[in-house]
Amino acid sequence: MAKKVGLFTGLIIFILGIGFAGAFNVGLSKTNEMDFCTSCHSMKINLEEYKETVHYKSTSGVRATCSDCHVPQPFVPKMVAKVVAAKDVYHEIMGTIDTPEKYEAYRWQMATAVWQKLKASDSRECRTCHDYDQMLLDEQDRMARKKHSAAVDKGQTCIDCHKGIAHEEPDEPDDWDEENAPVHWTVKITNWFAHIDN
Repeated sequence: MAKKVGLFTGLIIFILGIGFAGAFNVGLSKTNEMDFCTSCHSMKINLEEYKETVHYKSTSGVRATCSDCHVPQPFVPKMVAKVVAAKDVYHEIMGTIDTPEKYEAYRWQMATAVWQKLKASDSRECRTCHDYDQMLLDEQDRMARKKHSAAVDKGQTCIDCHKGIAHEEPDEPDDWDEENAPVHWTVKITNWFAHIDN
């Protein structure tokens, strides 16, 4: 009798585990969709800017969505990004950037945090689609070929040159000191996990 109860309990736990894993996977997938990302009122500004970029309008039919640039693919960094993104829900509820004026006031801070994260991960999310080693430099125009070759030689990463590629690049504040710039707290957290590949 005890053996049957143990077997039944094990089966229930197994089924619940599969159900949890499935629900977890669906939740992750749904929160990576552009409709989810732009469902908050404050992200409508980003959406309109993004629609005017090459990442949205592509002659090849390939479109990079919010999660392609903002959510790492490796599991641990992805989970860290999802947890850190909870701050965005808080700020949406608090109305921190719920008007164009408030959004503009925080634009530099938000952009800098994203740039710092991309720099720390060697532009990992960019490299999901773009790779120096796969570039056909001979087919690029002279300026792009020269800059990409120099970037490789200098050990630069995508975000060093391509800020403002998917959203309007904000004006740098007059009092900004790049050398002594504070590192945003979300960047400190994600930097701990920046180079984990799985």
